[in-house]
Amino acid sequence: MSLSRENVEGMTFSTARHLPADVPASAATAGAGAATAATAAMAASDPARLPRLARDTTPENPWPVSVISRKFHDAVTRWPTAWVQGQIVEINMRRSTSGYITLRDDAEEVSLPVMGFRDFVAKARDFRQGDRVVVHGRGDIWMKATRLSFLADDIRRVGTGDLKAMIDALRRRLKGEGLFDDDRKIPIPEFPRCIGLICAPQARAEGDVITNVNLRWPAVRFRVIHAHVQGAQCPPDIIDAIGRLDADPDVDVIIVARGGGSFEDLIGFSDEGVVRAAAACVTPIISAIGHEDDWTLIDLAADLRASTPTDAAKKVVPDVREQWQLIEDALQQVRLRTRARIDNETRLVEGYATRPSLTHPQTMLEPHQRLLDDARQRMTYGLTRIVDDASLTVEKLHASLRALSPQATLDRGYAVVQNASGNVLDDASQVGIGETVEIILRSGGLEATTTSVRPAHGRHDE
Repeated sequence: MSLSRENVEGMTFSTARHLPADVPASAATAGAGAATAATAAMAASDPARLPRLARDTTPENPWPVSVISRKFHDAVTRWPTAWVQGQIVEINMRRSTSGYITLRDDAEEVSLPVMGFRDFVAKARDFRQGDRVVVHGRGDIWMKATRLSFLADDIRRVGTGDLKAMIDALRRRLKGEGLFDDDRKIPIPEFPRCIGLICAPQARAEGDVITNVNLRWPAVRFRVIHAHVQGAQCPPDIIDAIGRLDADPDVDVIIVARGGGSFEDLIGFSDEGVVRAAAACVTPIISAIGHEDDWTLIDLAADLRASTPTDAAKKVVPDVREQWQLIEDALQQVRLRTRARIDNETRLVEGYATRPSLTHPQTMLEPHQRLLDDARQRMTYGLTRIVDDASLTVEKLHASLRALSPQATLDRGYAVVQNASGNVLDDASQVGIGETVEIILRSGGLEATTTSVRPAHGRHDE
């Protein structure tokens, strides 16, 4: 940026004082503050009293801030339009009426804020962080803050930004190695006891994480390691911090936190060494780099990505109030279910107690008693009939037996004759004369001696 010789001379501040000859310098010095305030007040009420050129201003007659801001603005508006080339490190096109871009020089650490309105926003909406572009516009001063920016009306793509292309190539290569696979992700412990925190010293991210974690879960402890979070020293510091916390057996989870920043500020978290360290970390690791729209490669390798450090605090520990509420709800459910079970069992017992089977237990036995009585009666009838039939059969057999019995023959007056050997004689030829025989009668018996034998043919032997 350059100003014309006339503008430079007109805005140059002069420390010379023009005092009347009869006023001592000490008196003028002593009253300078009061005189300046009075002069400024008079000048504000009467613009004609203001110095026309910067070299005409004095401590007693200065320019108000609004005047110098206006003169800067008027000088910048006379600059010609220009095409500017650079790489987009920040872009915000959320509104349709205005948008903002930060361009970074391709070779030096110099950046330029760019803003534009409706037409420019429509052209720039498809651009992304890391794109190399050329922008057409002119210089502009925002008078409220006397801030210089570049008011753009056109934007064109030059090519993919070198940094973005390098990061995309690295991302594809590491993804091909499987460093971003879901099966490598380690679950975050639900109730960690010690949290390892990597952040910049005296960083707001450290306060955000610790404050929000303590509000949500006061019992947790921290082990904080400070490291560079941007610049050339960032990757080795982050790698060393991850290794130290991963080797600490007390650390349950690690948070890598950094506040928002430009694309080049966060580039250290896309370093290959940092990504590999995060992927190889055995302890679960949470990345909390930048804001919602900021993405780095460590986000892909980490086990969990948080949009901000505050979001990491919310994800790493539960809310103690929510946990107490869950416990209260669970206890209430237990009470309700226990009470319902007891009431149900009570009603069941009461129902049993009022049943006739318990109030009059004999009613339970009456059906069985009737069944037994009926069975006994049927058994009696059956057995009586069986006995009667058997008795009748015995009597018939007894009669038949008696009819066939020799005793029955004897009872009719007949006798049974046996020889001396006890054999029944049924033929007279079986006995000789003079042999003794036994005669069995119906009642008693007798012995006799054979005196004669009469054969069956009626012959008479002597």
